[in-house]
Amino acid sequence: MTSDLSSSSEDLQPPQQDTSTPAWLGSITHILRLAVTVAIISLTVWLLGDVLTVIFAATLFAVVLHGLSRILVKHLRLPYGWSLSIVSCGLIAAVVLLVWGSGPAIVSEASRLQDALRQQEASLRSTLEGNPTGQMILNYLPASLGGHQGGGNSSLASIGSRIAGSMTGIVGSAFGAVGTVVVILIAGLYFAMSPSLYANGALRLVPVAQRPRTRELMLRAGQTLWAWVAGQSLDMLVVGVLSGLGLWFIGVPLALALGVLAGLCNFIPYIGAIMGAVPALLLALSLGTRETIMVAALYSVIQFLEGNVLAPVIQRHAVQMPPAITILSQTLFGAILGFPGLIFASPLTAALLAIFDGLTPPLSDDERV
Repeated sequence: MTSDLSSSSEDLQPPQQDTSTPAWLGSITHILRLAVTVAIISLTVWLLGDVLTVIFAATLFAVVLHGLSRILVKHLRLPYGWSLSIVSCGLIAAVVLLVWGSGPAIVSEASRLQDALRQQEASLRSTLEGNPTGQMILNYLPASLGGHQGGGNSSLASIGSRIAGSMTGIVGSAFGAVGTVVVILIAGLYFAMSPSLYANGALRLVPVAQRPRTRELMLRAGQTLWAWVAGQSLDMLVVGVLSGLGLWFIGVPLALALGVLAGLCNFIPYIGAIMGAVPALLLALSLGTRETIMVAALYSVIQFLEGNVLAPVIQRHAVQMPPAITILSQTLFGAILGFPGLIFASPLTAALLAIFDGLTPPLSDDERV
């Protein structure tokens, strides 16, 4: 009788509910957190893109100073402070000697280059407008390049003319850019003077449990940036010297300015090679078909050697990035941050790839495609 009553009372009790969180609810929470994080990062980049670009440029300059100073510490057994002072004074002395010795010549040749490109611009436009094929080309070109697409009243603003104009007119028409460069140099110097101070300050913003992993990722990103800068600097030097000597041998005027321009533009992989070749080709058009073909062949040979001989040697000790990722990153950061994003797209992508490589486990042999 008692057992019957107990069994009936158990039947009357409500069933116990499962208090554990369902798996699908945890997945939705994770997705929402990820979406909110991506939205906050995107909004920050959109609102503070210019500031973030300056911070990254200063960090990149600090990485250069720190890397060169570490070389002196390793080989000369000097304290880090003395090494940084020697590197800073050496860079200042190199810039002063360059400006004092070759600055007037470079500025003069750059000004002549701008004038020559504008003359070639007018000549090329009149040639295109003088025949049906040229008019068809102008009809399909956007207005920003002097075509009729989206408005036909704008003058032909070729890529080479833009580059030459930005190089020669930065002091007079873009004083804000000079101020930004000064801020980048000063901030980068302070970053290099006490890198641990700023790195530890950034680590304090991270939860305690994630600090060891974050520290490892920061060191990995710094080493990657130094390797990229070292390799790209050597690549720029070789391309600039070969371009200047080749143009001088062919007989193209303003070979010094064009060589410096080719080296500077090569800071931007792939796209920079085209930007550096366009002004030389436009100047060669005024000399004749033979010179134009020789200049085109010169830049083709230089880029072939750079891509198949120099770059593989550099990438053994530096950073190896897939070409498709490099070009897509230039398109993405250029669209978000403008021309500064295009300039710093490759080192920024290299650092992000290093962080991504540290966050994700490597693929096993069975998982590879």
